[in-house]
Amino acid sequence: MSVTDPKLGAGAATAAVDTAAPVASVASKSPMQLAMGRLRKDKLTLISLAFVIFFMAAALLAPLAFHVFGWIDPLKTNQAALDEFGRPNAAWGGISWSHPLGLEPSIGRDTLARVWYGLTFSLLIAVSATMIAMTLGVVLGIVSGAAGGWVDAIIGRIIDLTLAFPQTLMLLALSTTGLIMVRTYLHTPAGNVTAAVYVVLVLGAFGWTSVARIVRGQVLSLREREFVHAAQMMGASRLRIYFREILPNLWAPILVSFTLMMPAFVSAEAALSFLGVGITAPTPTLGNILSDSVRYADSVATYFFVPAVVIAAIVVSFNLLGDGLRDALDPKSDR
Repeated sequence: MSVTDPKLGAGAATAAVDTAAPVASVASKSPMQLAMGRLRKDKLTLISLAFVIFFMAAALLAPLAFHVFGWIDPLKTNQAALDEFGRPNAAWGGISWSHPLGLEPSIGRDTLARVWYGLTFSLLIAVSATMIAMTLGVVLGIVSGAAGGWVDAIIGRIIDLTLAFPQTLMLLALSTTGLIMVRTYLHTPAGNVTAAVYVVLVLGAFGWTSVARIVRGQVLSLREREFVHAAQMMGASRLRIYFREILPNLWAPILVSFTLMMPAFVSAEAALSFLGVGITAPTPTLGNILSDSVRYADSVATYFFVPAVVIAAIVVSFNLLGDGLRDALDPKSDR
């Protein structure tokens, strides 16, 4: 803008003064960008994420390594590498270049091959059970929180009734009857397939309650938001409001709940295998390998510690990842 200096005489030229100050551009960030920024600063969560990716990739690669490439063979025995007492001849449980994690006592199967291949079945059971529990919990939590009234009351009593049943005791007490029902109604082949399906169904059926309560609490606040009222005024159906308007705003607690539920089911599978419910040998899982290794904890300690350390690493990695995601997606959660 041009202005005239009053101190200058008549006929003096006007001085052109640019009075416009430079304005710094401010770039807004979406909630996702803010969360990713916080996540990138959390080194512990990034390390946990790397471990989780490693375990998931190893679980996916194990069937190919066994059936296609022939890198591992979890069923091959090696009696020549054992002494007369069934212990590995080499020190440290038979650890060598050929067997980096040693050998299984009494049979001589490669520990690395069994743990690697067993990782696939353990994570498959955990992921399947988590998907069932998450689906039940999210659907019932949304319906309970959005509908309210008698629907909320009924679902709340179902949650209380489910929590009243001891999950582990139910698995053990109903194992015989449950296996028969799974084989009869789902037409699964007898053996480990039926046992795996039974474990997945029971874990999923008893694990959804915490997710439902978390989702319900979020929905109670979301249902009062303007976009929900606008959808109602436009005549949107209940299903559209529940799953097209409310559900997309719940991805953060759902993701965190998934990462925290996964390690719980990995531990549950190991505990159930230890108690004799689940997939049995020779098909390996982390649970039945650990259960078998307890017999040799004194004589061949490495065979006991390898599956125990792997299970602990999986559980800790998923738990730390879940905590990190919760802090990144909801920075006020720890206040």
